[in-house]
Amino acid sequence: MKALCWHGKGDVRYDTVPDPRIEYPTDVILKVTSCAICGSDLHLFDGYMPEMESGDILGHETMGEVVEVGSGVTSLKVGDRVVIPFNISCGDCFFCRKGMFSLCDRSNPDAEKAAKAMGHAPAGLFGYSHLTGGYAGGQAEYIRVPFADVGALKVPDGLPDEQALFLSDIFPTGYMAAENAEIEPGDTVAVWGCGPVGQFAIQCAWMLGAGRVIAIDGVPERLAMASAVGRAETINFDDDGSVYDRLMEMTNGRGPDRCIEAVGTESHVGGSFDAVMDKAKTLLMLGTDRPHALREALYCCRKGGTVSVPGVYVGMLDNIPFGAVMNKGLTIRTGQTHTHRYMKPLLAKIMDGEIDPSFVITHRVGLDQGPEMYSTFRDKKDGCIKVVMKP
Repeated sequence: MKALCWHGKGDVRYDTVPDPRIEYPTDVILKVTSCAICGSDLHLFDGYMPEMESGDILGHETMGEVVEVGSGVTSLKVGDRVVIPFNISCGDCFFCRKGMFSLCDRSNPDAEKAAKAMGHAPAGLFGYSHLTGGYAGGQAEYIRVPFADVGALKVPDGLPDEQALFLSDIFPTGYMAAENAEIEPGDTVAVWGCGPVGQFAIQCAWMLGAGRVIAIDGVPERLAMASAVGRAETINFDDDGSVYDRLMEMTNGRGPDRCIEAVGTESHVGGSFDAVMDKAKTLLMLGTDRPHALREALYCCRKGGTVSVPGVYVGMLDNIPFGAVMNKGLTIRTGQTHTHRYMKPLLAKIMDGEIDPSFVITHRVGLDQGPEMYSTFRDKKDGCIKVVMKP
């Protein structure tokens, strides 16, 4: 089959690789009908995520048709159309029983290696390094899905792929980010980063009762989508001066009640001193992350507020203002999304017409165009916000 494979920093190729096969009775094989490039994939493309190996198949936003079923699978059959969560969960361990599916104790065969890096191991993830299981991803013609009865969600007939695909990751991630922000009716919510997760966090903040949503980014196309589709007020950090000063002005000096940091490890922020230092450290291999947006959210959040962090980080963060966190009494909530928890209720919102997730798509291409689209997405060329690929 054909697949997009990682071969080093900035090197994604459209390769021929072996077809997947059933390895355990709880597996199914999907013929992929749609997949997408996620902002998290860029951390692999840019070389920030450790434990990648040349030839690893990328991708964790995937849906398709079941073409083979393991002997232990009870809820799926050949021909079913399903969307799969980006994280892999057994459904029966301590954490899965608590609904903390991204912390599954049984799905990560690289648990010992991950524990050395993080203290404990997260769940296995599709296409996301050998710290999270080394599983082949879904930017491919076919994919093996472990624990298929637990993860795969049947898609109703007549629902287009483009409306269901993002149940795999970015729609639940935006929703959990808004939920973690502990939004109360009428709250002012500031969202750093208007990429795909930020766009869904904006939509979900309204669903959970926000009174105002303020979107912060430096890319005009993203800000335009946040304004037009997300009904958010916007701050362009390149044109509008200090984000802190603007937010204080917009909130009469109090600061946003809830802050959502949807940027993560690769903050691309102007010429602020801390951002310049972060970039220099990463170039010199003295650091792994550029957390300017996180620092800014912690400074800007009002006293007693909540900072929700769906943005992905990979290592040690420098110069985090923990004194501000403690003295302002902030709550910080974060984590990989417990995708399984949200897929069915968010599917219901799609079916009820409350949201059409396809609004975020700007580029539709064949899988063979994937290598060039990684660069287009990373460099924000051609107004690129979200790429969907068809094998």
